[in-house]
Amino acid sequence: MDTPERRLRAALYARVSTQNHHQDPEVQLRELREYCQRKGWDITGEYVDHGISGTKESRPELNRLMSDAADQKFDVVLVWKFDRFARSVPHLLKALETFQSQGIAFVAATEGIDTSTPTGRMVLIVVGAVAELERNLITERIRAGLRKAKAKGTKSGRAIGHPRAKDFDVNEVRQRIFLGERQQDIADELGVSRTLIIKRLNEVKP
Repeated sequence: MDTPERRLRAALYARVSTQNHHQDPEVQLRELREYCQRKGWDITGEYVDHGISGTKESRPELNRLMSDAADQKFDVVLVWKFDRFARSVPHLLKALETFQSQGIAFVAATEGIDTSTPTGRMVLIVVGAVAELERNLITERIRAGLRKAKAKGTKSGRAIGHPRAKDFDVNEVRQRIFLGERQQDIADELGVSRTLIIKRLNEVKP
């Protein structure tokens, strides 16, 4: 008599950011529960971070999930979108390396990412390669801009005698942070303070 195949144990993770604290994480969880039902997975735990910014790598429920993963309490981590889980592509890839070493799959339900399949693993390799390429391109654009500014009489990203030269492309800075660069490193390269970086990021919402 054949032994019935063991049903996979799933951990659901949802997050509502500080900017969208009025949103209900139940919207994400409802879709994730339905996904598990279609797959025939058993839900062993739900982890929800309320009002937590996606830029924070350390979050109470995410920390609890990673601890439970180390204890092998589930076989797959299921999220609505990967940006609900990870603060950046490097953060995502780091977590996935941890899950892989523990034999745990990762699924982003609405993005077709499933590391339990060969296609899903290939997608993640491509994501990592594209992220690295994009980071290099952004860094080179910044450096080219600094060289051009220097040739026109600027120094360390600031025009001599021109306080408005502290203006910079906030969206480009935001993208560099998303790709894993430290705010202080970006500030040093631009010749501005980290405080100014944070202030401008808060002023200009994505």
